[in-house]
Amino acid sequence: MAYQSINPYTNELLKTYPNATDADLEEALANGDKLYHQWRNESVASRAPYLKKIAELLRAEKVEFATIMTKEMGKLLTEAVGEVELCANIVDWYADNAAELLKPTPLKTDAGKAYYAKQATGIIFSVEPWNFPLYQVVRVFAPNFMVGNPMILKHASNVPGSADEFDKIVQKSGAPKGSFKNLFVTYDQVDKAIADPRVAGVALTGSERGGSSVASVAGKYLKKSSMELGGNDAFVVLDDADFDLVKQVATNARLYNAGQVCTSSKRFIVMADLYDDFLKALKAGFAAVKPGDPLDKNTTFAPMCMKSAKEDLEQQVKKGIAAGAKVYYEHPVDLPGQFFPPTILTDIAKDNPLYNEEMFGPVAVVYKAETEEEAIAIASDSSYGLGGSVFSSNPEHANQVSEKIETGMSFINSGWMSLPELPFGGIKNSGYGRELSHLGLFTFVNEHLVINSTIK
Repeated sequence: MAYQSINPYTNELLKTYPNATDADLEEALANGDKLYHQWRNESVASRAPYLKKIAELLRAEKVEFATIMTKEMGKLLTEAVGEVELCANIVDWYADNAAELLKPTPLKTDAGKAYYAKQATGIIFSVEPWNFPLYQVVRVFAPNFMVGNPMILKHASNVPGSADEFDKIVQKSGAPKGSFKNLFVTYDQVDKAIADPRVAGVALTGSERGGSSVASVAGKYLKKSSMELGGNDAFVVLDDADFDLVKQVATNARLYNAGQVCTSSKRFIVMADLYDDFLKALKAGFAAVKPGDPLDKNTTFAPMCMKSAKEDLEQQVKKGIAAGAKVYYEHPVDLPGQFFPPTILTDIAKDNPLYNEEMFGPVAVVYKAETEEEAIAIASDSSYGLGGSVFSSNPEHANQVSEKIETGMSFINSGWMSLPELPFGGIKNSGYGRELSHLGLFTFVNEHLVINSTIK
């Protein structure tokens, strides 16, 4: 596996990183295991100052870090800066709240005085994707650092500079040796690490295929795992929606990060009386984007992360069109980078392969629903169930519709969002487990029952 930074706007090879050796992996495992046992005898609160320092460093170096991400995977610099700021907030939230959340929880029983302690379990091996090179890492690292679980990272091969930079920031914070280690490991070494008895859990964010592969290895060795996989999120526009708000939100809900977001709105399901107006509004939004250098503050539409991703999406769209999909709009982009034209498709029948595929890029699919029941049925008719949006001027109505859709997260009158205090995760082929919030803090803890039957 080649770990290379290639700028998707210029196609320039920036840097190649050497693979980790088996000795590097063993050193990381040994350091992490030693620290895990040390941390078992220390308070949760003692770790908070290190996280506060990491948050401080992220804010101080946000433009530099964001520039690395933009050059490696192409996202707009403004979006990359926002990602760093969000990550600093996540780190701060766990530093401020974890000690209280990890206190023992008393249990009511007539058998004695009982409680369960929330304890660390060991090293967490984390496999993370390229689309949010810092955020995906931080939302596993920050809670597990406070729990007392050291983390070893295998990042995506096209964002090694981002992985290396976060490793340096953790070191600069003065965090104990072994608390975090980025390794440019091979797939064989991933399996080797998961099999190692010092690794207690496996966290992965990525594709359905990657999740299935890693989860099978984790299962083989009886390791707890958390999987955050793909999404085919619905954007449901009900009859009583605030249409001005819908128009304001829809374009960015699909094109943010060039559409390379697992929770971005991919399937727009619109009531029949609003359908034509919605298509016109979405077309206007797509037509208004300004492709260009993602480092330029005036650019509003970025290239995709790499050539292979663009080619895969091209093949998906071609396959869908051959099966009957109609191209309602395609925004031409005449630039040398890995740009995919913002595209709107309609007339996706249930037997079209695109009906149940995630398109990870700037392609929107729009469906017409004759009834609210049909809109809910289309939204739930997917092998994925990560997130989704519902637009209605009536909050109670919106909540009722949202709860009927089979998904892990619902956003009312907005596109997707991420905040440290809100749990993130899905159902069905979108994976299992939750990250962020108190739920993410407890993903890899031992709920240790303690009961004293002599005390009533």
